[in-house]
Amino acid sequence: MHDMVKGANVGLAALSENADSVIVSLSWSSPNGEGDADVSVLLLGVDGKVRGNGDFYFYNNPAAADGTVQLLGSAPTENGSEDRIRLDLTAIPDGIDRVVIAASRHQRAHFGELENLRIGLTDGSGEEMLRFSITDAETESAFVFGEIYRREDAWKFRAIGQGYDSGLAGLATDYGIEIDEDDDQDSEADHLQDRAPGATDATDMGGRTAAAIETAVSTGVSDTAVGHRTDARAAALASVPVQRSAEHVAAEQATTPPARRLRTAKKKVTLPKAPKPSLAENDAWRSARLFPASSLKSDREREMRATSVLLAVMTQVPEFGRRLTAAFGAPAGRMETFTEVSLPHGDSPKRPDGVIRVERAGKLWTALVETKTNGNALKSEQIQAYMDIAARRGYEAVITLSNDVALEGSSLVEVKTDGRRKHKVALWHLSWAEVTHQAQLLIRHEGVRNEAHAWLLQELLHYLQHDNSGCHGFQNMGPAWVPVRNGIDEETLSPGDPRTVQVVESWERLIRQVCLRLGGELGTKVVPVQRAKRGTDPRSRRAELAARLCVDGQLRAEIRIEGAPGIVGVVADLRMGRLRTSVEISAPEQGYPLSWAKKLMKQLGEAPADLHVETLLEGETVGPRGTLEKLRPEPGDLLPKGGERISGFRLSLSKGVGSTRGNAETGFIRGVDAAVDLFHSSVVTRLEPPRPAQRPRAAGASA
Repeated sequence: MHDMVKGANVGLAALSENADSVIVSLSWSSPNGEGDADVSVLLLGVDGKVRGNGDFYFYNNPAAADGTVQLLGSAPTENGSEDRIRLDLTAIPDGIDRVVIAASRHQRAHFGELENLRIGLTDGSGEEMLRFSITDAETESAFVFGEIYRREDAWKFRAIGQGYDSGLAGLATDYGIEIDEDDDQDSEADHLQDRAPGATDATDMGGRTAAAIETAVSTGVSDTAVGHRTDARAAALASVPVQRSAEHVAAEQATTPPARRLRTAKKKVTLPKAPKPSLAENDAWRSARLFPASSLKSDREREMRATSVLLAVMTQVPEFGRRLTAAFGAPAGRMETFTEVSLPHGDSPKRPDGVIRVERAGKLWTALVETKTNGNALKSEQIQAYMDIAARRGYEAVITLSNDVALEGSSLVEVKTDGRRKHKVALWHLSWAEVTHQAQLLIRHEGVRNEAHAWLLQELLHYLQHDNSGCHGFQNMGPAWVPVRNGIDEETLSPGDPRTVQVVESWERLIRQVCLRLGGELGTKVVPVQRAKRGTDPRSRRAELAARLCVDGQLRAEIRIEGAPGIVGVVADLRMGRLRTSVEISAPEQGYPLSWAKKLMKQLGEAPADLHVETLLEGETVGPRGTLEKLRPEPGDLLPKGGERISGFRLSLSKGVGSTRGNAETGFIRGVDAAVDLFHSSVVTRLEPPRPAQRPRAAGASA
């Protein structure tokens, strides 16, 4: 792996023999867990400018129709988040000289507020080729991280690290794009007012505007490339006028009206909010299912059925198949899937559960699939055999699929790689919880373009969520759970006990699955927040959490829900058998404290009576607190008697949680799911995000 400094360049072929297709990773972390940025890619000609709108890829135009550029989206990491971009360098048009990789922050927030800014390149086999860290970010609100450029029919990478105080608009202007990026003033209606006559708004079944507005020019974005960001900036970015030559403009005016023409994205099919009334005579009648699960009687049957069902739907629903395989480096192309394929291996052939093949431009991308259901563990020797077979046959990847959740720095299976082999095979893991999450996002929120495809996804979801399918995600806290709990109860658990680290890892897997499930149901980004010192590796962080577990008997986590007024804290007290969920909200910067308290009580009108409310004061002073039941009649009891300045409020709810390690009705996992769901639905969704003030008032004043 090649570490780079600002301004340096390197040839990709010198770093890897599999550099024709690369994954670009942009990552960062935030001290408060709330920082984020949006990635973008620009394809430039020899003049350093884009040819047209179609050469600008961002969240509202995430993929090229030919698969050359694919924005794969954001994923949580141990210390922040990472956005990945797939580039097929063999298919970049000859007229493109440079590929610029950049990122920008919403409403001109500064990159200096983020930490660990980094760009990395991974080759087609999953091996990291290079990385470049940006350490001098300050007030910039947009950044060019690096660029991939041609030199004599070869591709090279240059580490740039150039920032723009003028945001994405300033960055894009340098490359021939004019963007109206006034987030605070512009509204979606402002951009719709000069829309083509007869155009109509498209909203999805969930009531959210499908505001992926695009420019209908000859170089514009196609329907298939439209994303789902719904803020006003999406409309502004999608309507970018591109600087063109006089000859181009004249030719265009001869065939199209000179005015800018906008249209809304094509409406997609999602599940209706309320199902149609059943025609069954009584509840005993069962609907016919495409993928029945009730007849399955063994784990082998479950594995075979689950593999076949999933792979079949992936080939028939393109949006779903691409969403899963793009994360593994697969190209966009014709996909075929197979099950129970016999492949030679020594004296006896091996039969992976499935094979995925994607054909594009005469080239094949192949992955072997090994499936486990019902909590069965993956076997290292089995995966090792598939890795060896894939390497000998020139396949690109081995994908493991099970109920377990992969963690950075903690391998699910140990495999050895023969360094003498030129062809490298990437090993990827996919959880059934992630499969369900992606299906939920498509069918319930983002939609697909075909009604039959929507029905297929609905049937897949029904199968995955059936009690007998065995595809239920993380379901067991592991063999270390009971002895660690007993050690906490008996106060015999010693620091350094390796079983405590195993429990911490299981807890982290559970929280990640909670985020996947909640994000799929809400249709929003839900990610765990990992607070750690800069440079802390995952193993060290888990060891620190394990040492704390020995002292106080508590497991802690934080969850960031997009659109929520604050970070949701989750604390499991294993001594008391209780789980506490909480959220801190900032005090408004205008108005009077008594008005704040009354408004808070009004927002929490339907919240549980035993919700605990605490006033947060500046400094270390403990503020007034009490249950919602006692505070509702007297909101003024939340005000400090000494006139101290109020900084915010903490809302927390404590519930009993099961002690068993499994997913039974009284189990710990089921209890955590239920507690987070209850707190989110009854508390978090009732709160309004604080509004910025024009003139802050003294918090000690009274109404």
